[in-house]
Amino acid sequence: MTPSESAVSVDGLVKHFGTTRAVDGLDLEVATGSVHGVLGPNGAGKTTAIRMLATLLRPDAGRATVFGHDVVTAADEVRSRVSMTGQFASVDEDLTGRENLILLGRLWGHTRQAAKARAADLLEAFGLTEAAGRQVKTYSGGMRRRIDIAASIVVTPDLIFLDEPTTGLDPRSRNQVWEIVRALVAAGTTVLLTTQYLDEADQLAERISVIDHGKVIAEGTSSQLKASVGTGALHVRLLDPQQRGQAERLLATALAEPIRLEADPAALSATVSDPRRVSYALSELADAGVEIANFALGQPSLDEVFLTLTGRPAEDQSVDRPDGEPPSAPTTEEVRA
Repeated sequence: MTPSESAVSVDGLVKHFGTTRAVDGLDLEVATGSVHGVLGPNGAGKTTAIRMLATLLRPDAGRATVFGHDVVTAADEVRSRVSMTGQFASVDEDLTGRENLILLGRLWGHTRQAAKARAADLLEAFGLTEAAGRQVKTYSGGMRRRIDIAASIVVTPDLIFLDEPTTGLDPRSRNQVWEIVRALVAAGTTVLLTTQYLDEADQLAERISVIDHGKVIAEGTSSQLKASVGTGALHVRLLDPQQRGQAERLLATALAEPIRLEADPAALSATVSDPRRVSYALSELADAGVEIANFALGQPSLDEVFLTLTGRPAEDQSVDRPDGEPPSAPTTEEVRA
C-alpha cells in the first residue's frame, strides 16, 4: 500500500509512561475508505495509540501520518481531517440532544439555521428525533453512544477514530452502532476501530490488526487470521460433565493438539490442523463410553485466534491505562477543533 492509498501510516510508534512502554514499536497501515479493526485486550495499548494518531498525545519515537500529514509536525492539518469518539460520552449531559448538536454546529461556524438543520438530520439518521428534547443524562447507554457519534460527525470527517464504541452496550444497541459504522463507511469516511470484542471486529472490519503489549502481533482479514491458527476448530459438549477430564485426555492424544476447557463444564474445544483426525478422535470417545451431546467442526473463532497468538483470552487483562498514563483524554474528545 502506497502512502497515497493510506489514511493512516504508522512506523515504529513508541509511547512511555514512566517505566511502562505502553506502545512498543507499533506498525500500522489503514486503507482509505475502509474499516480497520485494532483488536486487543484491555492494557494492550489500543487507546494510547489512538490518542497519538488523534494528536492528543505526543509519540516518544517513531512516525505516524494521517492522509500524509505528520501527527507531530502537522497536527493542525491532521485535526482538520479527523474526529474521535472515545470510550466515554463527550457531550454535555445537561443539554438536550438537539442542543448539543446545534452548539457544535455553531462552534464550527454554521449559521443558526444551518446548525439546526444539521442537528435535525443527524437526530433523524441516528433514531433520536423523539428524544431530541430530552437532557442527554436521561438517555440510555445505546442512545448516549449514538448522540456521541452524531456529535463526532457534525462536520463529516475523512477519518473517524472509534475507541471501543460499544463497551457496556446491550446487543440491540451494539447492532445499532454497527449499522452507524457501516453507514459512515458507505458515505466515504475511513474508520479506525479499536475493540476488545472479537465478534465486533469480525462483523465490521475489512482488515484486523491484533495488538498485544503495544505492538502488532498479527494482521490480516478475519478469514486470514482464522486460517493462520489451523484449518478448523472442534467443539465438543458432553452429556456428563464428570467425564470431561477423561475426554480431554483422549482428545489430546487423538488430535495431537492442546485441548481447551470451556466455561461450560461439559464443553471442550481444540484447534485442528488435520481434520482427518476428528473422526478418529470422536470414535475414541465413543469406544471409551464418553457420550457426546453435540459437536461441531468449523473455522476457528477470533477468540481462538487471540488465544493461540497470545496464550491467553482477550479479556484476560483488566486495565487499558498503564501506570503513569494521564487519567483521560481531554474533556471534549471531538478533536476536529
